[in-house]
Amino acid sequence: MLKTETGYGERKRRKIMNEKKYDTTLQTQVEHADAAADKSKSWNRRKFLKTSANASVAAILAQSPILSAAESGNRKKRYVIVGTGSRSRMYQTAIEKDYEKYSELVGFCDVNAGRLKLAQERSRQHGKPVPPVFGATEFDRMIAEQKPDTVIVTTVDGFHHLYIVRGMELGCDVISEKPMTIDTDKCQQIIDTQRKTGKHCTITFNYRYSPPRTQIKDILMSGEIGEILSVDFHWMLNTFHGADYFRRWHSQKKNSGGLMVHKATHHFDLVNWWLSDIPVVVSATGKREYYTPQMAKRIGLSSYHERCHTCPEKNICGFELDLAADKSLKALYLDNEKFDGYFRDRCVFRPDIDIEDTMNVLVTYGSGVTLSYSVNAFNSWEGYTIVFNGTKGRLEHISKEKIYVNGTDTVQGGIIRGGTRTTIIPLRGESYEKEVWAGEGSHGGGDKKLLDDVFLPHPPRDKYMRAADQRSGAYSIITGVAANRSIETGNMVKIPDLVQEIGMPTYPSMPSRDGPLPMPTKSS
Repeated sequence: MLKTETGYGERKRRKIMNEKKYDTTLQTQVEHADAAADKSKSWNRRKFLKTSANASVAAILAQSPILSAAESGNRKKRYVIVGTGSRSRMYQTAIEKDYEKYSELVGFCDVNAGRLKLAQERSRQHGKPVPPVFGATEFDRMIAEQKPDTVIVTTVDGFHHLYIVRGMELGCDVISEKPMTIDTDKCQQIIDTQRKTGKHCTITFNYRYSPPRTQIKDILMSGEIGEILSVDFHWMLNTFHGADYFRRWHSQKKNSGGLMVHKATHHFDLVNWWLSDIPVVVSATGKREYYTPQMAKRIGLSSYHERCHTCPEKNICGFELDLAADKSLKALYLDNEKFDGYFRDRCVFRPDIDIEDTMNVLVTYGSGVTLSYSVNAFNSWEGYTIVFNGTKGRLEHISKEKIYVNGTDTVQGGIIRGGTRTTIIPLRGESYEKEVWAGEGSHGGGDKKLLDDVFLPHPPRDKYMRAADQRSGAYSIITGVAANRSIETGNMVKIPDLVQEIGMPTYPSMPSRDGPLPMPTKSS
């Protein structure tokens, strides 16, 4: 059993479930989660990079982040899933259908009895044996009885660390959805536990696998624009997808770390991987200016309200989410509110929201590369623009994504046909377009390729090294955590002060930063 101190005590759980206060549940669990001691040391970039690189050598040699728990022989690999919300369905389908030759699902764990039953029903629909279900207090029993090789974690972000850490302590490898966790204490617990146990911790960064994003890595590795000196990266969330973060549990930083962690971890990981580098200094500003009670009145509502389902003004509100009208949302959430009191359709203009909708970040990398990044959650289109400025030229890339609402049949991260463009502009030459590598499906075609890497017993060799472990997971969230801290304090934040002994992630080699460069041509 997980310790009572982590917030999963049976008596406390019964009391919470009886009161049906989901926010109270989350707050109680967060407040009582074990916290690692906050260790800090003086910052020295050269010392930090040298220490990180040396500390990672053994990890690089000893582990593959994907082929972790595979055992000799031909038996199927055993998986359990913790957290049976919408994201878990991708993994369940993969195990029970696409990779059934190599995998079997042997257990579900969740706080919500209704969603556990839904997960079992999906197994029946897949024609598979129905896995047993376990409550959140029964995680240890599930591991002891079902003897999984790997635990898949798809819970609320703020609880990832509980199952990652405990899973490794109980002898399992772990696969976790991004973000790996939401703050430095939890991150340190994961890093320390992985080092202590030697188990494998895979973080599923599907955007790395999307063909257009892999192509960017390919171009940068080739040296076509030389070595990178600076990056400008701007992500836009529209008022469908963007607004949805302000309805759900994500709207509280205690659960998600805010968009700087929950959403931007994708983006920071992409930049880290594109550059084969790690961040060392972060500064940021942020505000919530659109999803506010004042904005509700400015767009014609009398006030904010508790939720869409009971809202007296839902017929005139363009932000209404009708749970009853969508079969999937109704089954996952509306029909199961009685089990945990969670409202999937809370008002996006509530005053208790504490995450920002407008954020700007400056990051300095170990190599000296600088990143200017922004994310805004109320834009007219969804997608991003990114520019890499190199010693031989400039790469400009734009990608527009389809409308998406979590838990519905819409495709997450689906790319609009013709909406992606990559342009190379030499220092003194004519610009030219690259033929974009095509991708279809969720996360721009990345999910399928990611799942191949995760579930195939012998995935093909990948020169782009897209598989990620706890080291990449740590550096992806630490930039966002540091940005949150900078927003709060107004100060620059030094990454080495936050989490110790992460180790250097496994990245491909990039063009030399000290070799000869061609002389730019004279203008005619």
